[in-house]
Amino acid sequence: MTEETLLEAMEKMDKAVEHVQGQFQSLRTGRAVPALVEKLLVEYYGAPVPLQQLASIQVPEARSLLIRPHDNSTLAVIEKAIRNSDLGVSPNNDGVAIRLNFPALTEERRKEYVKVAKNMAEDGRIAIRNLRRDARKHMEAAEKESVISADELERAEKELEKITHEHVEKIDSALGRKEQELLEV
Repeated sequence: MTEETLLEAMEKMDKAVEHVQGQFQSLRTGRAVPALVEKLLVEYYGAPVPLQQLASIQVPEARSLLIRPHDNSTLAVIEKAIRNSDLGVSPNNDGVAIRLNFPALTEERRKEYVKVAKNMAEDGRIAIRNLRRDARKHMEAAEKESVISADELERAEKELEKITHEHVEKIDSALGRKEQELLEV
């Protein structure tokens, strides 16, 4: 009973850590990476579709992206989606592909991105603590129903606390790496 609850909590916490790390990838650093635009929603035949499904995204140079649509008729809608996004770059459409040239980040902009990363990390920590709370409630209910003993509950809570701490550490170390990456000139 407690093992199942702990395993389920651990799996959900792993997913929370992965989610935060995925969010970190969407934050712009000094280099251009496809993750910046992959999830960008493009209005395609009346439905929002992620850009990665409509085009291939390449990195020809450190500060530029090349977006080649699978269907040339989507060039205009992809360009519009990029213009309306918060990327802060102007797309260059040559009729075949769209090129995005990213300017170097200012110190002020880097610090803003660090704040955004810290908020993302805090959201991840909150999600992990909520998962811990839910697992603890589940185990306490099992103890009240006499499914597990008080000793088992205490051992399981210690294990749950250890698992929670490990996952929060993973988020903190990912945040540290992202901060260093963002502040690197």
